[in-house]
Amino acid sequence: MSVAHLAAALLTPASSPALAVSTAVIDATPTPVKEWAVRELGSADKPILIGSVLLVTIAFTAVIGVIARRRLRIGVALIAGLVLLAGAAVARRPLFEPADLIPTAVALVVGPATLVFLTRALSTDKAGGTDGTNGTDGTATAGGTPEGGTASRRSVLLGFGALTVLSAAAAVGGQVIVRSRTALANLTLPRVRDPLPALPAGLEETYDGITRFTTRNRDFYRVDTKLTVPIVDQDSWTLTIDGDVERELTFSYDDLRERENVEHDITLTCVSNEVGGKLVGAARWTGVPLQELLEEAGVGDRADQILSTDVEGFTISTPLAAVLDGRNAMVALGMNGEVLPRSHGFPARLVVPGLYGYVGATKWVTRLTLTRYDAATAYWTDRDWATDAPIKLSSRIDTPRPLSNIPAGRTVIGGVAWAQQHGVAEVEVRIDRGRWQRAELGPDAGIDYWRQWYLPWDAEPGSHQLAVRVTDRDGTVQSADRATPFPDGSSGIQEVVVTVG
Repeated sequence: MSVAHLAAALLTPASSPALAVSTAVIDATPTPVKEWAVRELGSADKPILIGSVLLVTIAFTAVIGVIARRRLRIGVALIAGLVLLAGAAVARRPLFEPADLIPTAVALVVGPATLVFLTRALSTDKAGGTDGTNGTDGTATAGGTPEGGTASRRSVLLGFGALTVLSAAAAVGGQVIVRSRTALANLTLPRVRDPLPALPAGLEETYDGITRFTTRNRDFYRVDTKLTVPIVDQDSWTLTIDGDVERELTFSYDDLRERENVEHDITLTCVSNEVGGKLVGAARWTGVPLQELLEEAGVGDRADQILSTDVEGFTISTPLAAVLDGRNAMVALGMNGEVLPRSHGFPARLVVPGLYGYVGATKWVTRLTLTRYDAATAYWTDRDWATDAPIKLSSRIDTPRPLSNIPAGRTVIGGVAWAQQHGVAEVEVRIDRGRWQRAELGPDAGIDYWRQWYLPWDAEPGSHQLAVRVTDRDGTVQSADRATPFPDGSSGIQEVVVTVG
């Protein structure tokens, strides 16, 4: 498995048999289980899944090893079958190419060969005698261990050790290669039409514990089905607009860079974000207006969705009306003053403000097809998530942290709130189910960007319950009705308990 992973790293990382099986597990996992994994495991869900697949594989191969000591041919057939099963997972990838089976072929050679080597080494050890005789004339060596058995046993241990070292080196080497391939060349952001002024300093510089006004790229949440970041060559990558359009258009990476790009400050939210959750981030995005590209293609009169496809065949459905209503939807090439990181969609991704990511933020996008919902469905809508997914009004308490112990005296309650497409007008805090008190708001970067907030508090000893809610500029107050993320986003008022002493 390790050698196959190394081979995949040199070719197409996603063709690694272990990753292909893990991806198949993701696709087959029921939605409630996926929600639990995102909620409880966060960004650790992928390593845990891969680790689980490895452990299950080791368990299977341990059983095969026992069988092989008695029936070597059956053991070889079983381990070959296990590799071929992984190969089937590779072959079912949406954009499968025959070359993707090369890592599987490597495993098909190395796996049975390793099994034969170990089995014969153990057989030699057994033949050398393990009962205190040399296996020929019945004489014992000093200590009751035959010299031949000692030598063969030493060979077995050395063989195991060498295989372990080689396996670890191959696995680590594969990861090093993948990470080196994700490093971007010295690309710079394209020229920007009407650059925005620099974002102001946030409240985090004054009040500890409040989330940064701008989420750093390395801290930005990432939720997707990819177990390895796609390695896309910007020189061969293209973006195609087809379907219900007057003319099919294809743009290269340089085509998009040479256009006058725009900047927009936009907060993205994952639909899996629980009330008070961390799956939300705010950044300055650089790219090409999506509506501008669609108008060049000529939007037909039948389509009601944009079916976007990424470089590995993953699909997302975006309501066409949401892109054509004047909001700052874009094909983003940059993030926070840098070229879009590979982990966040390089070379390009969709950013549609006001919509949850699963319908408006396709990463590694390569095709935009204008079609109808009754003619084509996407990955998440096939799993019964809502078709339309406007981001709900929400607010979060960052400080003091839930269940924390803080000293008595003057402090602050603070956090962030968002009301996309309408803007935050007011944030209110309630202490111990008393009256709602208006909080102070931080800097304003537009209706699609979150607002920081804080409320000074004279904290008295004891246990206290804190709650927060936001009101948008249309006068809509954050709903107190509790709802889980499935199928169209969570709702409810966040309440936390802290102890003052």
